[in-house]
Amino acid sequence: MLIEIDDKIISTEIFSKKFVCDLSACKGACCIEGDGGAPLKLEEAIQIDTHFEAIKPFMDEKGIEAVEKNGVYYLDAEKEPATNLVNNKECAFVYFDSSKTAKCSIEKAFREGVIPFNKPISCHLYPIRVKEFDDYKALNFEEWKICEPACACGSKLDVPVYRFLKEPLIRAFGERFYEELQIVESELNY
Repeated sequence: MLIEIDDKIISTEIFSKKFVCDLSACKGACCIEGDGGAPLKLEEAIQIDTHFEAIKPFMDEKGIEAVEKNGVYYLDAEKEPATNLVNNKECAFVYFDSSKTAKCSIEKAFREGVIPFNKPISCHLYPIRVKEFDDYKALNFEEWKICEPACACGSKLDVPVYRFLKEPLIRAFGERFYEELQIVESELNY
């Protein structure tokens, strides 16, 4: 089922599906698996490129080499920017913590106060994927096998996708939009 809020068409799966990232189980696999880099808005690509030197100390050496050789991003099959990859696998901006969990160097630089922006909104909103059309945006839940631990954790804690993603949803669409989602959830009775 779909609902409409302003210029957004939203899958009700963001209310019915449960989700809480479980990094101890998945080890940040979404940053190293898949068929391409993280989707970027052009302004994000420019920001990352502009602040690359500030992000660099938080990156792995292989990621630095990939960006210095190929740039911050490439254009994907739809001619949209996406973060460059290391060996066509992990995002160039991944670093691994002491437990071998993939984490984002852009987010780390932001949290440390070194840059004025957080990781790409496509990453922050995951597992919600946003597709932009001329007159509207479509928000859908993307189900991916590597996120089974997150779905199990979300079910155990009874946290719907949209509630887990409160911060990025507000970042992307504003407080009023999030309040509308809360109203919709209460009406859907999931």
